[in-house]
Amino acid sequence: MSVLFISDLHLAPERPEVTRAFLSFLRDTASQSEALYILGDLFEAWVGDDDPTDLAAQVQASLGELSSSGVKLYIQHGNRDFLIGRRFIQRCGAMLLGDEHVIRYQGQTALVMHGDSLCTDDVDYQRFRRKARNPIYKWCLSHLPLKRRQKLASDWRAKSMSANSNKASAIMDVNAVAVDAVMAKHQVEVLIHGHTHRPDQHRVSLGQRIVLGDWHDLGWVISMRGGDFALQSFDIDDPNQILTRKQQ
Repeated sequence: MSVLFISDLHLAPERPEVTRAFLSFLRDTASQSEALYILGDLFEAWVGDDDPTDLAAQVQASLGELSSSGVKLYIQHGNRDFLIGRRFIQRCGAMLLGDEHVIRYQGQTALVMHGDSLCTDDVDYQRFRRKARNPIYKWCLSHLPLKRRQKLASDWRAKSMSANSNKASAIMDVNAVAVDAVMAKHQVEVLIHGHTHRPDQHRVSLGQRIVLGDWHDLGWVISMRGGDFALQSFDIDDPNQILTRKQQ
């Protein structure tokens, strides 16, 4: 059996085709795996575990069914859904991972991250990230009225789009020194992450860095089987047709 990794689905009511692809992926592909790792930004915005939308209920129910079937489910925070909390995790039957988590499977070891902490050249974003991940800030934010949190999420999305449109492309990518440092810290030869929306497999000084893409026209998944990693994609409208892009 395989272990699967996905990230950056950015599920939102305005993108029902991505939700349909995700639910189909859970039912037809993830259900045949040993474990599924969701490496952040499952949602375009998550304002708290009291989210009353049909999308939130549907996703939690489907993930709960997957974990109840015996597939191990792991979730990391992303920059869009850092308010995912205990209630969401419990409803899904998942385990919430830290920002840097080492997995060991069939003799292979890999470090999994969302990846935003590696974009150290984006100074403005790193400043926001430090504030947003502060436990006191998160507690205060989570106790605001729901409508207020929804308004804040909408404002953040608009500001992020505006800011990113004016940033050099390289600034929003990972920093090579940060990559080497975190791989050395955990003594791994494989790093898997998302966030940058630049799917590829890169040779780095300590091994390889595998980047997941965001789910837009294509869905992206990494399959780990027998010590090998395959970066795969599929058409959002036909999630059962998975194509292997690269394998190392």
